Amino acid sequence: MPFPGPFTLNRMSPRRNRRGRDTVRETGPGAFGGPQRTEEGPDGDWIVRPVAGGTKAYRCPGCDQEIMPGVGHLVAWPAEGGGLDDRRHWHRPCWNHRLNRLPNIQRSRRGPRY
Repeated sequence: MPFPGPFTLNRMSPRRNRRGRDTVRETGPGAFGGPQRTEEGPDGDWIVRPVAGGTKAYRCPGCDQEIMPGVGHLVAWPAEGGGLDDRRHWHRPCWNHRLNRLPNIQRSRRGPRY
């Protein structure tokens, strides 16, 4: 049996479904995960944007646990006077229950319980 040449019908070329490096991405308000919205609450007005997940781990201020890379979460910052340093990355349930959460008091083993 002869060796099949490069032009046989049973071979397929691989699919190219990745973007090239020179592709321009939109940098609008919702380009990195979703549309940002403003939420009003008793703790002030916040701008909240969903994030699909990135390549860096963040610490959630609600539960003090790490948000692992690739996990979807929320980014929130104050609507008035909030800059890049004021952004916080939250788990979605932690953000939704931030007003009902008890203060996180760190006690030693022999400290008072009251």
